[in-house]
Amino acid sequence: MSWNEPGGNKKDPWSGREQQGTPPDLEEVMRSLQDKIGKWFGGGTGGRRGGSPMKTVGLLAAVAIAIWALTSIYIVDEGNRGVVTRFGKYVETTLPGPHWHLPAPIESVTIVNVEQQRFIEVGYRSGGRQQSLGSVPREALMLTQDENIVDIRLAIQYQIKDAKNYLFNVLDPDVTLKQVTESAERGIIGKSSMDFLLTEGRGSIVDEIKAEIQQILDQYHAGIRVITVNFVDAQPPEEVQAAFDDAIKAREDEQRLKNEAQAYANEVIPKARGAAARLAEEAEAYKLKLIAKAQGEAGRFKQLLTEYEKAPDVTRERLYLDTIESVLENTNTLMLDVKGGNNIIYLPIDKLQRQSTVVEPPRETESAVPATAEAVEGGVKGARSSATRGREGRSQ
Repeated sequence: MSWNEPGGNKKDPWSGREQQGTPPDLEEVMRSLQDKIGKWFGGGTGGRRGGSPMKTVGLLAAVAIAIWALTSIYIVDEGNRGVVTRFGKYVETTLPGPHWHLPAPIESVTIVNVEQQRFIEVGYRSGGRQQSLGSVPREALMLTQDENIVDIRLAIQYQIKDAKNYLFNVLDPDVTLKQVTESAERGIIGKSSMDFLLTEGRGSIVDEIKAEIQQILDQYHAGIRVITVNFVDAQPPEEVQAAFDDAIKAREDEQRLKNEAQAYANEVIPKARGAAARLAEEAEAYKLKLIAKAQGEAGRFKQLLTEYEKAPDVTRERLYLDTIESVLENTNTLMLDVKGGNNIIYLPIDKLQRQSTVVEPPRETESAVPATAEAVEGGVKGARSSATRGREGRSQ
């Protein structure tokens, strides 16, 4: 018979006891619950075996304790570390794998990812990939050694190297890292000039900032390892950007002109050195030539002196004839020594040759030309014989 039919079981919980006004039987409810738990554990109904409510409470407590103990099992994934605390005090750091700790609230575990690449932005906020960089003047503006204002924007990439120190030694590691970065970069930028910062000094300055940040964090035992420090941007403030652009262009022009002048000097100087070396070699050769010639002339003079001492007259006559021959050998002048006369006949042979070459003689005078040539030839022979007789007379 169902419970909702007339005359059915009045103890049905859905039979509307509130309408009857009779309270439920507590002993019967406990017995029913005990039977159900006994069925779960394979022991049958506790009420039929004579069980008591105290056993039921103990069984429930045991089940609760088992569930409470099971909640203390935890698994640390690869690349993470588990930091176990007991009543808030550090106990140990666990490696990847399954572990167990005392149930809460006695002990608790904080999982820390030590391989994650973390970033902070100092001097700007990116605001997303599609948005431009937004400057934060309070963090970005600082003074250089030559009292210029510069806008510096840095991106810091770091990892956690010690989970315990990261959680317990500093209150807020990200804020601490940002403040340490600002302090380090302001100190290093303050010892550098504006030109050095904007040109060739960026790499060395970044290395110095990274080393300074890591040193301070190690002193704090912050448990952070700085991986990279990148210059996102380094430029003068927008108010003076145009003036600095002009100054940079002028400096580039100066460097370009210096390079061109150096290139011209590198081209001209070797040529000048080559020409100087060539002149020096020519001068040395000319000196050696003159020395050799002088030595040859001196040797010839010594030999001639030896011959002169042996036959002075013959040597003197020979020197005279050689000199006259060397003087007159390149001229077209013919001198005739007429026998028995004191005068020397001068015939301008060169002019006669030019006239015979330029002006052709008439045909009716062709017979006269050989006579003239014969007369000249006879005169030349006579002059030669007279000169020979004169030399013989002088030699006697």
